[in-house]
Amino acid sequence: MRSLLPPFVTLCLLSACRRNKMPNPGEETPPSDPESVPCRPGKARQAQGSRDGDVPSLCPPQLPTSSPPRVLSMAELLETAQEVSKMTITHEIVVNRDFKLQEVNFSPNSLESRVKETLHKAFWDSLKEQLSASPPDYTHVIQLLQEIKETILSLLLPRHSRLRGQIEEALDMELITQEAEHGALDIPNLTKYILGTMAMLCAPIRDEEVQRLRGVTDPVQLLREIFRVLDLMKMDMVNFTIQNLRPHLQEHSVQYEQKKFQELLAKLPNSLDHTTEWLHKAAAEVSASSLSSPSHPEVHGVPAPLSLGAVSRSSSTPSPMSVLNQGYMNLLRWEPGLEKYPETLLMDQARLQEIQLQVNQLTIIAAVLLVSSSVCGSTLFSSPGFVDRLKRVTKALLEGLPHTRFREALLDISNHVHQEVSESLLQLGYPAFTSDKSASLKGQIRSIAEDDNAVRRVIEQRIHSFLSLHLSPSAQNSRSLPKGLDPIQEELLEVGHRWGSVIHHNRQVYGPYYLAILKKIVLPGAETEAGIDSF
Repeated sequence: MRSLLPPFVTLCLLSACRRNKMPNPGEETPPSDPESVPCRPGKARQAQGSRDGDVPSLCPPQLPTSSPPRVLSMAELLETAQEVSKMTITHEIVVNRDFKLQEVNFSPNSLESRVKETLHKAFWDSLKEQLSASPPDYTHVIQLLQEIKETILSLLLPRHSRLRGQIEEALDMELITQEAEHGALDIPNLTKYILGTMAMLCAPIRDEEVQRLRGVTDPVQLLREIFRVLDLMKMDMVNFTIQNLRPHLQEHSVQYEQKKFQELLAKLPNSLDHTTEWLHKAAAEVSASSLSSPSHPEVHGVPAPLSLGAVSRSSSTPSPMSVLNQGYMNLLRWEPGLEKYPETLLMDQARLQEIQLQVNQLTIIAAVLLVSSSVCGSTLFSSPGFVDRLKRVTKALLEGLPHTRFREALLDISNHVHQEVSESLLQLGYPAFTSDKSASLKGQIRSIAEDDNAVRRVIEQRIHSFLSLHLSPSAQNSRSLPKGLDPIQEELLEVGHRWGSVIHHNRQVYGPYYLAILKKIVLPGAETEAGIDSF
């Protein structure tokens, strides 16, 4: 199983190493005594009524002060990395319903595969020589049987007390050692019992694997296969445990992640630097947008997302909610490598970047279909299966490509769309396109690659407008699509659901931290104003 060590861990370690001087041996670590923020539970409860279910009721988080960060030892850094890794795994189980452990299969020609195969072959060849000696040497066999016994016992549930006793008796290692010393060790009989026990404990999907082992006669090969199948059974048990724990983790994940993040913030006070920059940029954009069109505020041409009880002191001051929503929408236009991802979203970075890629691809697909419709006309476009064929071709040529390669992809797409149009016209008995019309179709499709292309911008604005509705939990079930997006309805609804789920969970966990930062950005000196204790 590969490690789930997140980018967040690396960030924490690098941040601490850059900003903290490692202590010399025997040097005392200066204590950290940040000012505590007094908790006002009464006020928190009062604000609860204005919430929309996204931000939990809790005392304001203790944000780091301007005092120098405490020096962390290497042991503390490793402990912090381990805690963040645990938090990431918990987060993944909660957010990703399909999360499960899977067998790692290296490429046959990879270095890892060759090293693994060489070491395993050397071990099992050595075991074969020991058993072929006269008298046989059972030293390693006894060790393997001990490991098999421990693995089988680890698969038992608490209610399997009787079976546990039977296994302890049948695989009594003291008795097995005595039999080996007297040359009376019955390996076939032991492996037969082991296979029978595995057949009782394994998941139905492993029945065939266990049954196949009964036909293996070579003891060394049989032991090797037993270990392979036991590894699969251990993985099945872990995934079964994850499935059973998921409802409990979902119920308590917000409190758990908040607690762990607060502990991380106490050790690494700079852990919100990039988040603050992200919100500063969003606040500037919202302010600029409200000044340019105060009566109809927009987010990059997209109608402003729903306001969830946000307030501001004046019409010229952006509300914390509008700034946070703008920040979330900016994630759909994130330029990798140019800006640092907010620390509070690092555990979802891969998920959000995948959504961003899907949004970019759906934008191109919808734009290609809209251009094709305007050039081909309603008669051809409404013919059975025509739109689906264009959509399938376009999607296939965009599959797996970053947005930086859309230009070359659109070159191929224009040729394939023209070919599909020509074949459909021929099948329906319509005259073929003239050379000018063919050139127009190809040219308009290729021009979609330009960032300022009017069709592309309109489609992108409509998609972002639809996704902005999913920033509100109460509107996440909306199925009303803006005009021109019907051909991508199924894919867009699926993306909207995933987008809304990630944002909703993130806002629940980190909403109090966002609010504390936004008070300083958009409402300086107004901490006591009524209505700003919640979104």
